[in-house]
Formats: sequence, C-alpha cells, structure tokens
Amino acid sequence: MKLFNPTNTLQLKGNQRTMKSINELLADRYGIEVDFGSEIESSDILRKILGRGSQRHFTDKPVTISMLKTLMACAQSAPTKSDLQQYSVIVVTEKNRLIKLGKLNSGLTWPTNATVFMAWCADMRRNQKLAKLRGHKHQNNNLDTFMNGVVDAALAMQCFICAAEGIGLGCCPISQIRNDLSSVTKILSIPSGVFPIAGLALGWPKYPKPRISMRLPQDVVAHWDKYSDEGLARLVKAYDKRRHEREPIAAEKQRHVDIYGVSDFCSWSENVTRQLSLPERPGFSNFLRKHGYELE
Repeated sequence: MKLFNPTNTLQLKGNQRTMKSINELLADRYGIEVDFGSEIESSDILRKILGRGSQRHFTDKPVTISMLKTLMACAQSAPTKSDLQQYSVIVVTEKNRLIKLGKLNSGLTWPTNATVFMAWCADMRRNQKLAKLRGHKHQNNNLDTFMNGVVDAALAMQCFICAAEGIGLGCCPISQIRNDLSSVTKILSIPSGVFPIAGLALGWPKYPKPRISMRLPQDVVAHWDKYSDEGLARLVKAYDKRRHEREPIAAEKQRHVDIYGVSDFCSWSENVTRQLSLPERPGFSNFLRKHGYELE
C-alpha cells in the first residue's frame, strides 16, 4: 500500500504545468492509491471538487456585488424540499456588525475579517407569512420542517461554495456562529422562525494551494444495499495511522488536553471522540423553541 502526500492540483512536467489526474487526486484525498476505474477522467468539475480545501486566509481583493449575486443564483439552483425554498442568507457587510460577530467567535477574528461573511439560515417564517397572506393556516411547525429548512440551507450553501471555488474564490464554513445564537440573532436582526445553521467566510485566497484533508475510506462511509459497520475498528485504525503520518495533530489542536493530556500520537478517532465526550451547545433546542420552532 503506497501512502500519498498531496501536492498542488497543478504538477510540473518539464517546463509545463499539467493537471493532476482523477486517480492522483483520489490518492491525495484518501492518502492511499485508489482506482475506481472511472470513465470520467477528464472532468474539470471533479478535479475542482476533489482538490478543494477550506481557505482561512484572504487577500484584500474585493468580491463584487454582481459576482455575489451570480453565485447566489448558483446557490438557488440547489434542490429544495418540495420547492418550499425554506432558507435565507444574510450577507454581512456593515463593519460594526462584523466586529460584534467577531467578538462572539471564541477569539477567532479571521472569519469576520474575510472579504465577505455570510450567515446561511433555515427559514420557516417566510412560508408562515405567505400562508397567512393566502388565507391558509400553516400547520407544519414541527421537527420535519426544521430538518427540511436545515437541509435546504445546507444544500444551497454547498452549491454556493462549489460555484465560488470554481471561479477561484476560497471559502470556509463556520459552525461557531451557533455558539451564541441569542446574540447572533440580535446582531443580525434575525426574527422568530429563522436561525443560522452556519456562517461562511469568503474571499480571494492568500495561499492558492489549500490543505487537502484526508478523508475516511469509502468502505467506512458508503454502504451498499444495507448499513453495515463491520470492520470499522480495523479500517479506522489504518486510517488513523495514515493520517498521523501525513498530518499529525499538533498539541494545540488536540481536544480537551486539560482532561486527557497531550499525546505524541493523537489519532483522528481519538481527537474526535475526545471532542464528543463533552456536551456541545446544550441549550440549542431551548433556543429554537423560544425562537419559534416547536420541534414536535
């Protein structure tokens, strides 16, 4: 089994720059040689997606309003449950609001220092208001509508990300916007029945080559015909080893070191289970209920 360390999507061949093949990009993504026998070797879209990575450092080059509107049209091209379109996005441009959001972000200033910061929201409110305008009673304030709004917003955001990265922009979704939802909803004037599922930092990347995060093997994630986690421990153990060899988790990235200490070999599975060993955002459901969601 040959391990791979990713290089740029562009390779040098003599004095010419050549695009990596799909199999080379798959090796970057999984950390080992893989060959799916794909007949879509020449797809530029696949190369863009397989070679993508989150960007957290941006130049001062502006992203124009016209560009954002075109990218938003790409986001609105995403599938949506029953054509209900239960999502909204807030593009935050006012410096004062960005400063206030930055103070909530656990000491991280780079998301709100990005060229553009967006809050992607599930939105039940709009269709509630439309039902009232049409003289109908909205009777779907429930857990299913909550889920549909979250999925709609996530699909739209991902289409926006793919389109933005396709023209050379860099993006990074931010879950920390949900750390203090009461404050965020006040800063962004988000009404009852709407809540942000994620923030998104956007801009022209300062470092064009993103870090390629090694992902779990498909045998762990993809299930054919029926769910099965047979072999999970063995497959993840091998993945932990490959990932540590390529990108060991530094001490400052290890979770809850006050409880578990710093490890010379802190594997991916060790780190994520450390994180999940303590409750995160325990007041989330209470916030949603106070903010108009019944969740029944």
